[in-house]
Amino acid sequence: MDDADRAQLEVEREQERLMRARRPAGPAATGACLWCEEPLPDGRRWCDAACRNAWELTHARASGR
Repeated sequence: MDDADRAQLEVEREQERLMRARRPAGPAATGACLWCEEPLPDGRRWCDAACRNAWELTHARASGR
């Protein structure tokens, strides 16, 4: 195994780590904000960033992250 092979393995391991660490996609849109239940158009899941952040924080705690 040469330096190029070792570098490639390192890159692949880092890519796998990053994929595992990325944010989950979350549930599908329901027509209402998943946090405050305000009606929403066009397939959005949250009405704003504050609702999204609150939902993500709550669900991260529930899943042990």
